[in-house]
Amino acid sequence: MSTNSVLEIRYFSKSYKADTKAVDDVSINVMGGDIYGFIGHNGAGKSTTIRAVVGVLDFTDGEIIIDGHSVKDEPIACKKVTAYIPDNPDLYDNLTGIQYLNFIADVFGIGDTEREQSIRKYADLFEITDALGDLIGSYSHGMKQKVAIISALIHKPRLMVLDEPFVGLDPKATFTLKEVMHEMCNEGTAIFFSTHVLDVAEKLCNKVSIIKHGKIIVSGTMKELTEKHSLEEAFLEADNNE
Repeated sequence: MSTNSVLEIRYFSKSYKADTKAVDDVSINVMGGDIYGFIGHNGAGKSTTIRAVVGVLDFTDGEIIIDGHSVKDEPIACKKVTAYIPDNPDLYDNLTGIQYLNFIADVFGIGDTEREQSIRKYADLFEITDALGDLIGSYSHGMKQKVAIISALIHKPRLMVLDEPFVGLDPKATFTLKEVMHEMCNEGTAIFFSTHVLDVAEKLCNKVSIIKHGKIIVSGTMKELTEKHSLEEAFLEADNNE
């Protein structure tokens, strides 16, 4: 496991209304090789934080650093090493699956041989190879999610950011995604993902932060948080203490 910091969120805050902070003074450090869980109720501030990390949402308070580059000042450098899988992938319905994946490979400058090997590997793993010639508009939510996952993997990102990645996936695809996440972390990738499924986080993550009303209320290694009880019990205890 790498000891290099890949994602640093420093004192990040975001307000949508003048008197209400959606996220308040959040600091998180994700190292290479981490699978870092970001846990909280709906509306707690998870998606706001994630959208700021991937450059979708502008912010003024705090700093976000990806692989040594500032999201504010060097957005292109950050995007080059980041893969983002939103909870509801918005793909190009008028492209086929393979056209979309080739488009993403073109954006990241992936050569023909490398992209073909990656697309074949992950399409086979997620059992979507036979559907890649079909229009994305004909895909189910789960199939769109699989294409979004493959598109995120083909440029071998330093940082993977996932927002509720298991929503809409069938059990086999969920298992496959977990295996791929472990494989990538073993290669030094940092993974930062939000979830409200606590048993998944407990089994998958080595570090976790719990956010409530925009503030981090608990943060640490999974081992520390689950030393005396389950993650669900730790979450409920922290939630009740706030």
